[in-house]
Amino acid sequence: MALRADPADLLARTPLFGGLDEPSRKAVATEMREAAYEPGQVIFSRGDAGSDLHVVTKGRVRLSVLTSDGRELSFAHAEAPSIFGELAVFDGRPRSADATAVNKVETLMLSKVSFVRLLTTRPSVGEAAVRFLAGRLRDADEQLEAIALHPIEARLARFFLAAVRQKDPIGKAERVTLALPISQSELALLVGASRPKVNAALGMLETEGAIERRGQQVVCDVAALSGIGRLDDKEA
Repeated sequence: MALRADPADLLARTPLFGGLDEPSRKAVATEMREAAYEPGQVIFSRGDAGSDLHVVTKGRVRLSVLTSDGRELSFAHAEAPSIFGELAVFDGRPRSADATAVNKVETLMLSKVSFVRLLTTRPSVGEAAVRFLAGRLRDADEQLEAIALHPIEARLARFFLAAVRQKDPIGKAERVTLALPISQSELALLVGASRPKVNAALGMLETEGAIERRGQQVVCDVAALSGIGRLDDKEA
């Protein structure tokens, strides 16, 4: 399997390793190995013993849990250059969620053994891990706040803006095209709403010129989405 980008360059775009200097990123890259998964393949299941974190280099991964009545609840999607499965590497405990390939997926894997070795030889990796985990906690707080307090159109606007920031981290583009190869039901799970309400909210965003749907792509107007995403803050 041929990688589409140099591993160290890819790591520079990740929230975990992006702040490292080039020699440290290259040291991390040499410890990683490649993996590939077919659409629908389970990468790992909740409760599995975990010893690797993954950096997505291609494709999309669904992160989900099963509810008590057997329904699958998706809470995030990971695509390049997102990281998932890191908790098992940091704390050594079983997997806390299921990870499933939505389409063809390629990842770089870093084992717990390699991670501990890097902590010993590259202290900056440990500092980066602390910053990364702090960011994860902040994101979780914001997600809970959004579901509890914000209207659905604002949640969707923030969902799209988060994806835009991942694709355009510098933030220079006024319009960004996103791939969205998921159903409205899946999107509803991600923003904590019902499918009919998400469908209505998507229509509202399109009417306002914030998005334009083109099959499995969404063209995002960053300024319009930002305004809608802040509406509830202004009302407060």
